[in-house]
Amino acid sequence: MISRVDRSVEQIVDEILVMDCQSGRVKALEILVSRWQKRLWRYAFHLAGDSEVAWDITQESWLGIIRGISRLNDPARFRSWAYKIVTNKTCDWIRKNGTVKKAGVEAPGKLRAEEVQDHRGAENKDTGVRELLEKLDMKKKVVLSLYYLEELSIPEISAALKIPNGTVKSRLHNARNELKELWQKHCE
Repeated sequence: MISRVDRSVEQIVDEILVMDCQSGRVKALEILVSRWQKRLWRYAFHLAGDSEVAWDITQESWLGIIRGISRLNDPARFRSWAYKIVTNKTCDWIRKNGTVKKAGVEAPGKLRAEEVQDHRGAENKDTGVRELLEKLDMKKKVVLSLYYLEELSIPEISAALKIPNGTVKSRLHNARNELKELWQKHCE
């Protein structure tokens, strides 16, 4: 778990990288991509459920990030802004292509073999939960993923989804209740 101090340092580094990217420094963009590639792919994978689709979504998201980074007025909002782009690209993909087929987990980019194995092991453990999550509508799945998997705060989710804090809380509450009901039925 990342402490608040570490998270603040991480956020400051990201802000500096964003400002450097806005100044046209290519190396800063390379570093930003290396810092965020795995996280954004993992988030896309949680939403889409397919590693190849997640890779495509992540690449499309990076194109959007690169095109729009100069217009990001507050570099401190990079995290929520990047997740918003991935969320939108995932929703666009699902609308265009329908339901995602489940595929094996393959490493995006340069993930090490042990990271892929850790991800596969975690996926095997939560297969039942993953199946239940797939039954939730996209709005509920997005808010649960951002809150629990990506560890965004309520205000960060609010900013990422451009909805009020109260709506985030309501969606979290409803998603938890629906997931609980699905779990209870699953265990019967």
